[in-house]
Amino acid sequence: MLEARLDFEGIAVLDLFAGSGALGLEALSRGAQHVTFVESNAAASRVISANIATVGLPGAVLRQCPVSTFLSMSPDRAYDLVLADPPYSVSAEEVSALLSRLTDHWVTDEALVVLERDASGPEAVWPDGWELISRKYGGTRLELGSL
Repeated sequence: MLEARLDFEGIAVLDLFAGSGALGLEALSRGAQHVTFVESNAAASRVISANIATVGLPGAVLRQCPVSTFLSMSPDRAYDLVLADPPYSVSAEEVSALLSRLTDHWVTDEALVVLERDASGPEAVWPDGWELISRKYGGTRLELGSL
């Protein structure tokens, strides 16, 4: 789905709630220039570090901290693609706040944000100006937002 919408070559990717880092590593393998992985869980961060070392591609940066803390900082770059797979226990209000923070210099004018959520929960409230496509796949909903 993403490949049809985005050329990965040379882009900057932000992988929020990165888990194992699989999504961000896939972006690197498809030509992304830079991926920032943000994960608060120490065990998951160790897995991401090991996976980055195993893959051996340049451009990976890991930040072990809560996503809300990371997004409260000043960005060092604007991202072309944001992958967000928050735990289903993260409320819709928290997800909507995260999406609002992204508009504060975290994304480029042509950015795409991919949000994965539980299909049975409410859709996130996206900031004004975002175009949204939402698709359900079994128990999962993918929301794709673009400026």
